[in-house]
Amino acid sequence: MCVFDSGIGGLNLLNACVRRMPQADYCYFADNFRVPYGNLPEGEVKERVMRLFGEMAKLSPDAVAIACNTVTAECISDLRKRFAFPVIGMEPAVKQAAAAGGKFLVLATESTCRSAAFARLINRYGADAEVCPQRLLAGRIEREIFSLDAKTMADDLPAGRYKAVVLGCTHYVFIKNAVKERYRAPVFDGVLGTADHLAATLGIFDHSTKITGKIDFICGNLAKNRAVFEMLQHNSF
Repeated sequence: MCVFDSGIGGLNLLNACVRRMPQADYCYFADNFRVPYGNLPEGEVKERVMRLFGEMAKLSPDAVAIACNTVTAECISDLRKRFAFPVIGMEPAVKQAAAAGGKFLVLATESTCRSAAFARLINRYGADAEVCPQRLLAGRIEREIFSLDAKTMADDLPAGRYKAVVLGCTHYVFIKNAVKERYRAPVFDGVLGTADHLAATLGIFDHSTKITGKIDFICGNLAKNRAVFEMLQHNSF
């Protein structure tokens, strides 16, 4: 199966999928040199995503998981129409945060916040949501991942008291612990739920196995993506 993201953020989803389904083979597609997608025009995002999915299609994947909320919001309908394999998307975990009760903070890229899909999500579940678009955070995490000052990044986020926080970009998951500490509130990112959804789509219910699949890094900054993934596997963040 394939996991796709604009950069390193999707490695959090890849790591969750490998833990959930270690017997599967994975290909990780990234576009690090154009990250963050949240700052690109919608037309450019769609053009790049369609081209990269065309490359994935050549591998005949069982499924593709999109680890990018922006791509899910802007492209998933077109992708599902064009490609025969299952396409699993991610959206900000607004529903889960709303279920916790009370005022909650949603952090996401500007593109995600402008999307019709996000508007529908907020209209349905976000009566108590305070939405704070982030233009620079994903790119900053991508650039500084090997010298990550998560506390400083979290301290730069808006002040306030919230019952929960939603991380609407997989890049933000790298500072999840610092965000949780800053707000003293539960933090929802949707990563484990997406991994479970992918497993259910593929019909994988028993992850007990001695067989370990292989992981290939196909495009983007290959050395960087491998190194960050290895750090995730060793809980180095």
